Amino acid sequence: MAVTDVWEGNAGIMGSYRDHDLHARVGTIIREHSRNKRDIRSVVRDAVPWFRVKNVLDLGCGYGWFEEVMPEGLDLIVGIDCLPENEAPFLATAGGRARETAFRVVRLPAPTGLPPDHFDLVLSLYSLYFFPGAVEEIARVLKPGGLFVCLTHSASMLEEGQHYFDFRNLRKVIERFSAENGETLLARYFGTVDCIDYPNALVFHEGDEESLALYIDFKREFIEKDVDPRVVRDKMLSELSLKGELSFNKNDRIFLAGK
Repeated sequence: MAVTDVWEGNAGIMGSYRDHDLHARVGTIIREHSRNKRDIRSVVRDAVPWFRVKNVLDLGCGYGWFEEVMPEGLDLIVGIDCLPENEAPFLATAGGRARETAFRVVRLPAPTGLPPDHFDLVLSLYSLYFFPGAVEEIARVLKPGGLFVCLTHSASMLEEGQHYFDFRNLRKVIERFSAENGETLLARYFGTVDCIDYPNALVFHEGDEESLALYIDFKREFIEKDVDPRVVRDKMLSELSLKGELSFNKNDRIFLAGK
């Protein structure tokens, strides 16, 4: 898949990540309405053998979402993201976790310019479906004995919405690297691939209309190629009023790939 194909197909989605305040508000909604009350970041964090980690590379790092829960005392954290607006918040958060930090604007998949066999840990959390072609580069920069940790959605996350709408384009994005096919892709470049499942659902009840509407609005860039987001929002609010409860699949999977 060409670099331009990935970027041009998802430019709107990428741009939606510029609004840090909206992300924070939606993050609160997700935590409050998740059936699984354990923060997914803590599950990822606890799966990493930090005593062996000094140098970290975070791909699709955003504003430092995972850095907020990283342990302190690291030597280096490098963040790569396609949005320059994320540099300041990322460095502010990462600076509390490592002695040295850096941020690079790169539209993955592309050469990172980083040295080979350099990082103890490489991360790609809710991002690898945008640039699955970067896996070979990830394997190159990871040290022998190092760990690549990626977090992704299950393709079944769309099952409730598919009862009402055809999310064909959104499914194509998720299926680039999903819980169901991720192991096959990673096994081409890594000696070991393990996984941890994170079963979850978002549950909205009567009285949660404002939160549900904001959550759907947050996803507008993901769904507007398939359906007018306003139509989706109105339909889901109508269903919530009719049924009194709506539940959305949010099962995720963490992959742990060793070099």
